[in-house]
Amino acid sequence: MKRLLICGANGLLGQRLSLMLSTQNEYEVLNTSIERSFVFDSRLFDYNQLDITNRSDVKSLASSFQPNVILNAAAITNVDWCELHHEETWKVNVTAVENLADAARKVGAKLIHVSTDYVFDGKHGPYDEEAKPNPIGYYGKSKLASENAVLVAEIPHTIIRTNVLYGSGIGVKANFALWVINSLRAGKHIAVVDDQYGNPTFVSDLAIAMIKAFELNRNGIFHVGGGEQLSRYDFALRAAEVFHLDASLITRVKTSELNQASPRPMISGFITLKAETQLGIHFLNARDGLTLLKHELQHNGRN
Repeated sequence: MKRLLICGANGLLGQRLSLMLSTQNEYEVLNTSIERSFVFDSRLFDYNQLDITNRSDVKSLASSFQPNVILNAAAITNVDWCELHHEETWKVNVTAVENLADAARKVGAKLIHVSTDYVFDGKHGPYDEEAKPNPIGYYGKSKLASENAVLVAEIPHTIIRTNVLYGSGIGVKANFALWVINSLRAGKHIAVVDDQYGNPTFVSDLAIAMIKAFELNRNGIFHVGGGEQLSRYDFALRAAEVFHLDASLITRVKTSELNQASPRPMISGFITLKAETQLGIHFLNARDGLTLLKHELQHNGRN
């Protein structure tokens, strides 16, 4: 039986991985996160509190559990916060990954790590896996450093880059889609940029890609993203349409008007042909992903 260690299990992606893998009898799954308790405590999933920035704690847990695969869904992803808090960002986004890579090497595990389109400058998107990284903000620089930490460790690995991740979870911070939906439901006017492009990624697609990466034993870098490239403004309009909300509350603005702390890659997004063919996944377009999100929120009583 394969032993799987999930890091960051209380986050949006970690929760989705945990739920998907809990239905598979051929895996022994240990969920970990920095919090004392697990959001799925009532389901009796195996859970250990773990601070992945603590090298000795990571080493000790890996030594006792002996995972075959480590799935790293933990990161600081607030790009403006990262721009203002370099030390804390590096600790979680880089040092912790070095700890996981070191532990994976010691126990012979494969490491599956999530990265981002922010490793690119956003001048020539959408990007394939051969494109040269050139991050323009500290978040992107930290994530590129985390990729390099995995590469130099000389362990079996898969690095999956994604962008504009959205979905639902218990107590997760509001991703872009949820922010748009909750704001419009509350009757709030929102300003959304029309000059930043990506292909919004439904969380289940990313989780499936991570699972396929070890089930099919795929190594290297893969780009995972939704089935169409959209501006943030157009994605917000899709959300208003799917959720039957008032799109007139959405005002289009330019990124330069927002005075954000961190620069953004503007024309970004991914070419996902490699992931589609080698992982066997058909990625959802925005309307289909948002429709699934709507059903999930209705099912969970948060319609």
